[in-house]
Amino acid sequence: MAVIRETVPTTAEGPTTDRFVIDDPACGGASTSRVRRVASRALGGLLVLLFLEPSSARAQVKPGDVIAAKDADRVKDLVSPGVDWLVRRGMRMTIIPFQKTEDPPAFREATEKYAGQTKLGANGLIDESTYVAGRPFPKIDVNDPQAAIKIMYNYERSRYATDDLTTKFLDAETGVIDTKSAQQQFSIERHFIVGAIRLLKYIGRTEHPPIPALPNPNGFLVKAGQYPILEPFDLKGVGGLVYRYLDPTKIEETWMYMPSLRRVKRISTAQRSTALYGQDVDVDSYGGFAGQIPSFDWKLLGEKPMLASGHGANLPPVPCKDDGGVTFCDTWEVVPHVYAIEGRSKAAGYAYSKRILFIDAETSYVAYTDLYDQAGQLWRVAVNYGRYSTKPNPRATLEYPFPRGYMPGFVMADIQLSHATRAALPGIGFPDEAGWYVNQGDTDDQWFAISALIAGGR
Repeated sequence: MAVIRETVPTTAEGPTTDRFVIDDPACGGASTSRVRRVASRALGGLLVLLFLEPSSARAQVKPGDVIAAKDADRVKDLVSPGVDWLVRRGMRMTIIPFQKTEDPPAFREATEKYAGQTKLGANGLIDESTYVAGRPFPKIDVNDPQAAIKIMYNYERSRYATDDLTTKFLDAETGVIDTKSAQQQFSIERHFIVGAIRLLKYIGRTEHPPIPALPNPNGFLVKAGQYPILEPFDLKGVGGLVYRYLDPTKIEETWMYMPSLRRVKRISTAQRSTALYGQDVDVDSYGGFAGQIPSFDWKLLGEKPMLASGHGANLPPVPCKDDGGVTFCDTWEVVPHVYAIEGRSKAAGYAYSKRILFIDAETSYVAYTDLYDQAGQLWRVAVNYGRYSTKPNPRATLEYPFPRGYMPGFVMADIQLSHATRAALPGIGFPDEAGWYVNQGDTDDQWFAISALIAGGR
């Protein structure tokens, strides 16, 4: 399978546009007519990403438009197949003008200072001896055969939290999607509240000493944790930790604490693709993508303008009435440059055959992800709802000296099983909570100890 880049005229005399077609012998080569016939059979059978970038693509919608299910054809070329599925079932989009955002000052300065310094090694992975801080690869050439891996490293070392991150009281609900009724319904089965999610970055730090790196004799890239679960009652105290290393040959360590078993369990790389506790979100899908980059093969499928929700207007997020509350209804804008990146896990037994991430080229924000089963059928779609402001929640006291990006809403829908999970942060039940504590410089390394995980679950 290969990606063919063709240049074709948009009109007889008019400008040209780039078209990215996946050349697969199973589809009769690069025949676009054959590909379209295959794609029309089912969303999950899509073997093509047709990336057209004429000026008419953005003209399909304009600021002030409200896109409902009946308008889905107007945006089908501006969203992924998974998001198209959600729109056709009632996810409403209010279109606003595109709003350019700025990097935090210290991150911008680090990017400028170390621009051009970061290199890839002979193994095709980042050479850690050449990376200091900021965006590793500020300029991406889509014709570069290593573009995909560079884009993923830009995502991993993005501007959103360079030093540390704490989120409090994530509020989530999971349930069944009923599509048999005249109007889709969402029957909630379980309600989750997570006490805290934390990250501690060991390198690339820009705002709190020590800069640019913590003392690091064990060679950590980052430590992450999520504990304790506060609801539901039968999962109270459950939590997990992740240690990720700079050495790409060293497999990350993932643990889960189960109070009912009174033991800490080690989780394999393949198990990170499994949705736990009866909900739909696997560990590798957190934040858009939380997997280990060297554990995947990456391919750039194309780049074009696409819709994304990066400047949300509603806090807490507002569930959509027209789809029964499966998703959140908020503002969307046409982002000028969005990469489609395909990732295929190298781990045996990994649940998904591939992930296709749709990443804002400027900010490295993952707008949404389509996930495919082992038969190549569309299985799940994950959508991130973003916000950009000096205050993560206007009702809370926390305020930053410059705007930052946050993710107040997240939805993952299982298309095959008609099931979904939606999460809000700050949570719907915590309207006065700031939710996002970014680069506060107060995250204690001891919070990530296994003993702390166990104590937190008691």
